[in-house]
Amino acid sequence: MDDLLAARLQMAFSLGFHIIFAAIGVAMPFLMAAAHALHLLGRGPGYRTLTKAWSRGVAIFFAVGAVSGTALSFELGLLWPRFMEHAGPIIGMPFSWEGTAFFLEAIAIGIFLYGWGRVRPWTHWASGLVTGIAGVASAFFVICANGWMNSPAGFDWNGGDPVNIDPWAAMFNDAAFLQGLHMVVAAFQAVGFGVAGIHAGLYLRTRYAIHRQGVMIAFVMAALASIAQPIVGDFAAKSVARRQPVKLAAMEALFDTQARAPLLIGGLPDAAAARTEYAIELPGMLSFLAHGEFSAVVKGLKDFPREDWPPVLITHLAFQLMVGVGGLLLAVSLAGVLLLWRKPEKFFSPGMLRLLVLCAPLGFLAIEAGWTVTEVGRQPWIIQGLLRTSEALTPRPGIVFTFAVYLGLYLFLAAVVTLLMSRQVQALHRELAGRSEGEIP
Repeated sequence: MDDLLAARLQMAFSLGFHIIFAAIGVAMPFLMAAAHALHLLGRGPGYRTLTKAWSRGVAIFFAVGAVSGTALSFELGLLWPRFMEHAGPIIGMPFSWEGTAFFLEAIAIGIFLYGWGRVRPWTHWASGLVTGIAGVASAFFVICANGWMNSPAGFDWNGGDPVNIDPWAAMFNDAAFLQGLHMVVAAFQAVGFGVAGIHAGLYLRTRYAIHRQGVMIAFVMAALASIAQPIVGDFAAKSVARRQPVKLAAMEALFDTQARAPLLIGGLPDAAAARTEYAIELPGMLSFLAHGEFSAVVKGLKDFPREDWPPVLITHLAFQLMVGVGGLLLAVSLAGVLLLWRKPEKFFSPGMLRLLVLCAPLGFLAIEAGWTVTEVGRQPWIIQGLLRTSEALTPRPGIVFTFAVYLGLYLFLAAVVTLLMSRQVQALHRELAGRSEGEIP
């Protein structure tokens, strides 16, 4: 394994680990605040217990997410010093704002965790809501920086020396808003299905009413996000078609420029032979999705220098996985909403609950696939069209060893988090065991 591949894999595993905790940090406080509001509105004592259980989970994920996010910030400088040399003065502002949002998030979660009986009830609730808002802001500011890597703005590139820097234009680049919105909605979708699936499994096993309540709150969030995501994704795809046509071509494994370009379902692209096998083609649909017209011309990979092609197979399969999972979760959401509207009692049938259990990890899988498309689809550039990833790499040798250390560390942290969450569930069930009102015959 050469140093470039080791460095890229280290960043991939670090980001892939951290993005899960970031998504939970974005969405979970809103679930916590919803349960807390239902408790304050007198909907039953179970919501107070549910709020406290969820708040402990938020605290665990917040702590581990802070550690993994800090490691990522160090990796940018240690692995990609030339990137930071050029990008630091340009995108320093969103990172500083992210630090401010993180600081507010830490204060708010502290008030919520230790504010029971110490602050006014609705002020206490507001601290939980602020935790979620600060988490969304923190994620958005980081994505502004990543969006700049995909759509550089706010400077003039004077032979590799950035001049005339405008930090506002850099921060609010063309990719920032839609990329950020796409990620935030994905976080609500993934966390909603994840939490609903966990509580569905626990309800099937224990029949505690608190798990039924947890399923209901989480599913509503998941369904709303799943319905919104295709709309946001359509705008995001059109933005990619305009800004990064070579990435769009790799996402769809489109080798030849053509009008009425087909949308591919499945398929295995062969970059060497410049063709895609075993795909189902929907004529004209890619042209419509990319440019709003069935007859529009979509550029293929052959229109770009071969050395500028992203890894087509990985990008295409990751995109197919993201879209396929999103479509499945949308179908489950619509089915669940229909059941709640027409036959509410059927929503908690064993079949529907088992389906939610199966869906629990899928949203996170879609997030990982989506970030693979974003990052792998930009290769070979670390700053689109300006600085290649290979040119930004540190000259320090032996990166494969730090990759192994980071991989071991993250696997250890994953095991610790799994153990801690398992213990939280056990503690919750011990607490409920003596409460007859917490059980449903």
